[in-house]
Amino acid sequence: MSRRKPMAQLVIRNLEESVKSGLQRRARRHGRSMEEEARDILRNAVKLESRTAKALGSRLRSRFAAIGLQADVAELRGHKPRPAVFKK
Repeated sequence: MSRRKPMAQLVIRNLEESVKSGLQRRARRHGRSMEEEARDILRNAVKLESRTAKALGSRLRSRFAAIGLQADVAELRGHKPRPAVFKK
């Protein structure tokens, strides 16, 4: 017999009416309750956060390793973005 883990509860106060209405519409569109819709949104947000935790340079190196990229890709945190320069 498997035991279910206890589930946490969350109360959200002072939610704007427009947000609540939008959540209700979205839940109806997906054919589920407003509560289940909110759970799904929160789960997806947490998954996205954990996926983006790895540094961009590391993610680029992993992605392009299959086509031969072996060099380290420098991290650019804290640097001002600049446009790419292409050779003619």
